[in-house]
Amino acid sequence: MVDVRELSSLWGAPTLWSSLQAHQGTVILAYVCAENGAKLSHSVFQIILVSSSLGDREQSLFLSTDEGATFQKYPVPFLVETLLFHPKEEDKVLAYTKDSKLYVSSDLGKKWTLLQEQVTKDHVFWAVSGVDADPNLVHMEARDLSGGCRYFTCLIHNCSAQPLTAPFASPIDRGSLTVQDEYIFLKAKATNRTKYYVSYRRSEFVLMKLPKYALPKDLQIISTDEQQVFVAVQEWNQVDTYNLYQSDLSGVRYSLVLENVRSSRQAEENVVIDILEVRGVKGVFLANQKVDGKVTTLITYNKGRDWDYLRPPSTDMNGKPTNCQPPDCHLHLHLRWADNPYVSGTVHTKDTAPGLIMGAGNLGSQLVEYKEEMYITSDCGHTWRQVFEEEHHVLYLDHGGVIAAIKDTSIPLKILKFSVDEGHTWSTHNFTSTSVFVDGLLSEPGDETLVMTVFGHISFRSDWELVKVDFRPSFPRRCGEDDYSSWDLTDLQGDRCIMGQQRSYRKRKSTSWCVKGRSFTSALTARVCKCRDSDFLCDYGFERSSSSESAANKCSANFWFNPLSPPEDCVLGQTYTSSLGYRKVVSNVCEGGVDLQQSPVQLQCPLTAPRGLQVSIRGEAVAVRPREDVLFVVRQEQGDVLTTKYQVDLGDGFKAMYVNLTLTGEPIRHHYESPGIYRVSVRAENMAGHDEAVLFVQVNFPLQALYLEVVPVIGINQEVNLTAVLLPLNPNLTVFYWWIGHSLQPLLSLDNSVTTRFTDAGDVRVTVQAACGNSVLQDSRVIRVLAQFQAVPLQFSRDLDTFNPNTPEWREDVGMVVTRLLSKETSIPEELLVTVVKPGLPTIADLYVLLPPPRPTRKRSLTSDKRLAAVQQALNSHRISFILRGGLRILVDLRDTDTGPQRPSGSGGYWAVVVLFVIGLFAVGAFILYKFKRKRPGRTVYAQMHNEKEQEMTSPVSHSEDAQSTMQGNHSGVVLSINSREMHSYLVG
Repeated sequence: MVDVRELSSLWGAPTLWSSLQAHQGTVILAYVCAENGAKLSHSVFQIILVSSSLGDREQSLFLSTDEGATFQKYPVPFLVETLLFHPKEEDKVLAYTKDSKLYVSSDLGKKWTLLQEQVTKDHVFWAVSGVDADPNLVHMEARDLSGGCRYFTCLIHNCSAQPLTAPFASPIDRGSLTVQDEYIFLKAKATNRTKYYVSYRRSEFVLMKLPKYALPKDLQIISTDEQQVFVAVQEWNQVDTYNLYQSDLSGVRYSLVLENVRSSRQAEENVVIDILEVRGVKGVFLANQKVDGKVTTLITYNKGRDWDYLRPPSTDMNGKPTNCQPPDCHLHLHLRWADNPYVSGTVHTKDTAPGLIMGAGNLGSQLVEYKEEMYITSDCGHTWRQVFEEEHHVLYLDHGGVIAAIKDTSIPLKILKFSVDEGHTWSTHNFTSTSVFVDGLLSEPGDETLVMTVFGHISFRSDWELVKVDFRPSFPRRCGEDDYSSWDLTDLQGDRCIMGQQRSYRKRKSTSWCVKGRSFTSALTARVCKCRDSDFLCDYGFERSSSSESAANKCSANFWFNPLSPPEDCVLGQTYTSSLGYRKVVSNVCEGGVDLQQSPVQLQCPLTAPRGLQVSIRGEAVAVRPREDVLFVVRQEQGDVLTTKYQVDLGDGFKAMYVNLTLTGEPIRHHYESPGIYRVSVRAENMAGHDEAVLFVQVNFPLQALYLEVVPVIGINQEVNLTAVLLPLNPNLTVFYWWIGHSLQPLLSLDNSVTTRFTDAGDVRVTVQAACGNSVLQDSRVIRVLAQFQAVPLQFSRDLDTFNPNTPEWREDVGMVVTRLLSKETSIPEELLVTVVKPGLPTIADLYVLLPPPRPTRKRSLTSDKRLAAVQQALNSHRISFILRGGLRILVDLRDTDTGPQRPSGSGGYWAVVVLFVIGLFAVGAFILYKFKRKRPGRTVYAQMHNEKEQEMTSPVSHSEDAQSTMQGNHSGVVLSINSREMHSYLVG
């Protein structure tokens, strides 16, 4: 028997409720439970109704402390848009107004105090219990005096009296502040790039470390449960999908767990990502993956370490065979959130009903948008059953002991379906005598409740109709121990050890008609398992192979990551442990057994030379006004800081020596009296080496940043192209200043590239600034000018083009990995090899083979020819390759040439034949030259190379311009040249 009553009998105050219904305008209802029972009895709830008149000219608050028996009216001096109640103290509430102001009340809305103006909507948070020291703390995002957004905190009792605290020193992106559990997230732009920061348990903010070339366009927080962060990242080459990453305990380092999760944009540009955390059983997630246009549903039981397809049921709801057999057919579910907060989404789970999942979807090879059949599982996805042919709104009552369902339709209805045996059988009931348009379903507070409310309207112009549905008369008694049976949690392979333990749960028997009640707990037993390989994820910088071979579970380092390098914060005298590539899944409780995370012996932090020294002005500017206070910030990415001394020259006569400059982070305060250009230099030096940073300050305007691309090695008197890559590109609006060497007089250009020559050998620093309006960007590089060297053109497997984001940093890393591999294969020192990857597509490179320092006591030998031959042999034998994401192997090879090297003077064809002859008979020639120890005229081949004058921009461009790799200059070496157009035709032919 189901008891059905109108709302008036439910609330016990029909007159007042009728008057509120008749009151035209906005009604905001809040149902507040006294959690600690100090002020209210255990079963009494407070109700807040906020009502505004037609036209929003006045607003009132109606407060009931007796579940609606009586209401007290209080005027509100502002227009409320949202209310945010304190999670622990029921009398405290924040009100966000329609004019972006934030008010607080400590007596449930009777009196209000203004906290802050110009606050960002939906980015206000109460203190988190057990994390924030004071429960009266409020986190908020608001505008500062300059108009930028900041992250502020304050205590509600003295927020207006005391200055606001800014835990993050710099401005942040609007709408980026998120406070969840132990973590605080925000993002901020720096040098035209968005950077994402995290604070764990209110510690200092640090950069979130994603894989180096994820290059995120967007980042969404998915979950922060169990001291771990799940984020979805839209990478540089993704449009309607995101990649799912899992963090370590601190939320700083992230590893990939699933690629290409489907996403969509809804109203107000909100991003919806098809990922759902299954409530009730920790570690279980559902996700929709989109590959080649097909969307399929996957499930994981160990927080993303392993994924599998959903098993289809063998029969449909009518008992007929489904004829759906893996691997060609599976069950797929829609993972949409409902726009209406009072109805369930397409998949419904609950913390107090573990294992019970009900969702809409279809059987087949992929998810079909218009198919929304309803399926249910009571064993956490191991087996599924079809229950309805159309989508329904679902509500779980009494810990899932009763499942209520109403069809999701645009037509009025009066039929309610319910099941008391986890969806095996269903009954129908007329919950109202007149059909209504259903707007939502609500249950009374408490997971043990058997009372629900259906609310809707008879017509679009009618008032709300609310109907109470009470299932309590159907259950005459409380459940006893004999009324329950147990079930074991397993994954789709039948493995019971999930997240390091075997878990058993209990559920009510289908033959027992009883109430589980408030004291019911579903967890029955848990036994810890021994650790296995499946309990470990790949650590940051490592990736698991996607092949089906035995090495599929092996984690290998990405090409950009060196696991043997000491961490950036490694201090001399301390020790560090290099990762073996594995880390235990957070919240996995396995013990003993396999320990892939075991580490080698502790390594001593070495004394390292300073590297990555940077000097900048706080605010990322390189231009200031005269007599304006300037804060110079010196940063050092790598190297020891305790024993390093810093010599600072600010360019206007101010010079000083500092220690611990980068350790303390204290800026150098200075101001320039007169307009002009000042060369600021910082030299960091310790016993292991030194580094230098240079900054040219224009005393006129505020400034920012840019990237300079040059060939790192060049010959004396050889024409070299200097290219400034600028984002965003501002044609005809940008002036480029070029400093070559230590000259204070720059070369000015309106083009982003210039050409020059160097007459003397040595290291030459080239600095460029790009000025556009009030912003000025700077970058600096060092070019090695040599009298002689050799160059070899290289090419890569075509698959590398797919992974080429065409960024300078990516090209540098690929160049370094090729250099390292060639050095290891040929035994040529790394300092004598330089690999330069060129911008654009297809991906090609030049290898520069440098000569060792000359030895005056010995005559010049043919060791350079031997090095070249060793390089060519290694490339021709296909021994140089590296691995990209997913186990894709990239081969490095010689770029085919149609024209041989030419001597600066004489017949080019003749010398081409000589080069081929020398290469073919290299072994014999080398032996004869070594044997007789004399130099044979004409046996050393000289060549000319004319640098390509392509303008290198960050957007993909083609190398098929009619330019040749020929070499100019008075230098010695063998150069294999090729016409770029012909090479491109060869690659794509």
